[in-house]
Amino acid sequence: MTTSRDPRGAPSTDHAAATRREVTPEAAARLETALAAVALAAAETLRWFERADLAVEEKHDRSPVTAADRAAEGILRRELLGRFPDDAFLGEETGASPGTSGYEWVVDPIDGTKSFIRGVPLYATLVGCRRGADGILGVIAIPALDEMVWAAAGGGAWHTRRGSTPVAAHVSARADLDAALLCTSDFTSFIDHARGPDGGTRARAAVEDACRICRTWGDGYGYLLVATGRAEAMVDPLMNRWDAAAVETVVIEAGGRFSDWQGRPRIDSGDGIATNGLVHDGLLRLLAG
Repeated sequence: MTTSRDPRGAPSTDHAAATRREVTPEAAARLETALAAVALAAAETLRWFERADLAVEEKHDRSPVTAADRAAEGILRRELLGRFPDDAFLGEETGASPGTSGYEWVVDPIDGTKSFIRGVPLYATLVGCRRGADGILGVIAIPALDEMVWAAAGGGAWHTRRGSTPVAAHVSARADLDAALLCTSDFTSFIDHARGPDGGTRARAAVEDACRICRTWGDGYGYLLVATGRAEAMVDPLMNRWDAAAVETVVIEAGGRFSDWQGRPRIDSGDGIATNGLVHDGLLRLLAG
């Protein structure tokens, strides 16, 4: 049995370690910085969470934004670019900044702002780093639950909650949709998918009929559930790059699969699906109608 080390230095005897690539020094350094930056940003979101004086604004796309979103993203931008000033940066709230290193940070400070506003503790802080089309690392933090899963390419996925020692994260082994738990952010968003109202409605009905349990434990939390084996699938009819960058790497390193609704391994198609890999093709067929 090959012994490897997790990103925090704890030894692991995970059975898949022998087949994993080595994490590059560049990825390891960025992961260390990402974990520290996420801890600061997550703490900032909690400072605002459930505050009666939290003001909510509406952006041009009618999605909500708060001072908590902006403050947390400011921390992420400061910490990540402070350590790697030549990297590019894309944030939901502050937009894009070019870089020269070939690496790009893609972040969402509060994924699930609508949940955050209502005091629902399932919002996420997402940080991904990419080099070209490849995911280098991903961090999914659920601040209000004190839970986090992270991954660096080639190093597997790791899970901790309430300060526990990190353990390897793995997707589930359920292979049948009729035994699967599927999550999505909002079932009503199916009708806004590019396939049109009728196609979206049919896809939603097909998915609900095929899966044993369907829940709207969505946004980053749904992907965390897939990566830790508690759900078999997470489907997003509407998805931005900052929603997808972190979760793609985490799910893949946990042994799962991430694609757009056409089955392509990309994060910029406007939709996404993450699964344990075993139910992926079946879900793609349902979504295709």
